[in-house]
Amino acid sequence: MISTLITGIGELTTNDPELGRLTDAALVFTDGRVEWVGPASSAPVADSRIDVEGRAVLPGWVDSHTHLLFAGDRTTEFEARMAGRPYTAGGIAVTVNATRAASDADIADNLRRHVAEAVAQGTTTLETKTGYGLTVEDELRSARIAAQHVDEVTFLGAHLVPPGADPDTYVALATGPMLDAVAPHVRWADVFCEQGAFDEDQSRAVLEAARAKGLGLRVHGNQLGEGPGVRLAVELGAASVDHCTYLSAADVDALANSSTVATLLPACDLSTRQSLPPARRLLDAGVTVALASNCNPGSSYTTSMAYCITTAVLQMRMTIEEAVTAATLNGAKALRRSDVGHLSPGARADIHVLDAPSTTHLAYRPGVPLTHAVWRAGVRQR
Repeated sequence: MISTLITGIGELTTNDPELGRLTDAALVFTDGRVEWVGPASSAPVADSRIDVEGRAVLPGWVDSHTHLLFAGDRTTEFEARMAGRPYTAGGIAVTVNATRAASDADIADNLRRHVAEAVAQGTTTLETKTGYGLTVEDELRSARIAAQHVDEVTFLGAHLVPPGADPDTYVALATGPMLDAVAPHVRWADVFCEQGAFDEDQSRAVLEAARAKGLGLRVHGNQLGEGPGVRLAVELGAASVDHCTYLSAADVDALANSSTVATLLPACDLSTRQSLPPARRLLDAGVTVALASNCNPGSSYTTSMAYCITTAVLQMRMTIEEAVTAATLNGAKALRRSDVGHLSPGARADIHVLDAPSTTHLAYRPGVPLTHAVWRAGVRQR
């Protein structure tokens, strides 16, 4: 086993409640795991040594909500939206048609390209969903391909009822043969519980069937208006409910008294010209808040977690520390992972070095690419 010492760290964000944030720090990792963290003056001897010359170091981003497995392009829809047309869930069908028509190789190549793009910007843990196939065969191949390239795969057969399909018949398919086919390749199941997609009864059927299969639960909820998504997620013990743009007082209270993470997707809200989610209200109520990119071709075509951080701080009144925690430690909580999102001894060596002396620069210098180096499970990526 070869050990590596990273020293000369100007600011080290550990997300460890005992270690906190350290200055003039060092870190040792061995065989893909963090072995030691502490003052640079006390650093142990290691096989190799890297001096980051006063730069900030933090855990790699944990992007807990993406839709990276797709084909096609929706710039026409985006242009129309920027000209004033409202966002609806129906645009998903455009990507479904393109994805069904694409070869396995093309879909895999597109996925690899987006993963590489995300990693180059400091993302070291990625979740992605199926949901652009919506047939048993296409959802199965999506799950198989995704499982080869990302950390966490979510079954989203309940993304949209395909045009022309009977909703009840499709829900029966998604909770029966489709779920049976994909279950060996995924860890999670999700449902788009929203007007124009799946109502409360349909969403409950999807989630209960997935839970009976042993899958963890996630929910797309409260994106386009108040609705049952948050309540259903909390009731069924979902790991996260994502979007949370429009919330009632009861929704906030339910989240605050549960283990369900509220995952906010600000890049999506900007792209669809929705209101930004009420981050300050959620945090002040004691809700666990995560940030994710929601990278997808229709409503949030970005892999930049730094962009989400900047938006959260400048427009959603989160502090830098809250936003960084939301994009790392709390993203891991949304995936129910304890091995990523922090830099404590024993954690996976997912290390993000900024070309800046502190994480404050993520919002202080909006739009400036600040990633200097990235290690993923102890392997240098850039």
